[in-house]
Amino acid sequence: MDVLSPDARERYHRDGFLVLEGFVDPARCDALRAHADRLVAAFDPDAHRSVFTTNEQTRHSDDHFLDSAGEIRFFFEEDAFDETGALRQPKERSINKIGHALHDLDPEIDAFSRDPKIETLVAELGLAAPLLMQSMYIFKQPFIGGEVRCHQDSTFLHTEPEAMLGLWFALEDAHRGNGCLWAIPGGHRAGLKSRFVREGRSTRFEVYDETPWDESRLVPLEVEKGAVIVLDGLVPHMSHANRSPASRHAYTLHVVSGESAYPSTNWLQRPTPARGF
Repeated sequence: MDVLSPDARERYHRDGFLVLEGFVDPARCDALRAHADRLVAAFDPDAHRSVFTTNEQTRHSDDHFLDSAGEIRFFFEEDAFDETGALRQPKERSINKIGHALHDLDPEIDAFSRDPKIETLVAELGLAAPLLMQSMYIFKQPFIGGEVRCHQDSTFLHTEPEAMLGLWFALEDAHRGNGCLWAIPGGHRAGLKSRFVREGRSTRFEVYDETPWDESRLVPLEVEKGAVIVLDGLVPHMSHANRSPASRHAYTLHVVSGESAYPSTNWLQRPTPARGF
């Protein structure tokens, strides 16, 4: 049975993104959130202090980040620690995200990621021989949830030719107050502006177009729990910091075409081959 109408497919190719409300049952969203809570409860915050931020990506490309392609690892919010290095709030209110192989290593998240409905959605969007490359559970914590600057996902997960999409599942309502996604309609047609290139244990940005994003064109993608937002790898998108008392949990899955080459200069290099659905 089809997931998408012809109009929805047309809108995706026109805008570079697509919002589908009610894609995931709310009870399943709640179950995934409860599972993430259990993962955090079992995590020792003294094991490492790796911070995730998009403001200084190269500075924060530490070993913990670079070796996370085949692991389940935890990353803190930029404002999680005080000047002494102590957590400002409990660990469950300090984690920015968990990544990047949840879809392969965690049975519950694997089952969510490889749901036949998701497989059908990806097929109907025209991605050939899909491979599940990366997954992240994102918390967007109350009061300290960090900004994610305007970017293209293909900057970080590049294929030749470009053939990648992101699936962003709202596990809670996402609105302007708690840091919903924003995207530039049609921005994917401008091409790739930069690449995040890995060379051994170091990373750098390779810039192709220094023209800044026209952020006046960004539109908010406010959605209810259970929605999925599909993002073309080239569409520019971002989210503001969350300074509200409400969290904004989401699960993201990045899928590439197995018919495209996946360069060794991508930061994410899996220890085992990526699998499909």
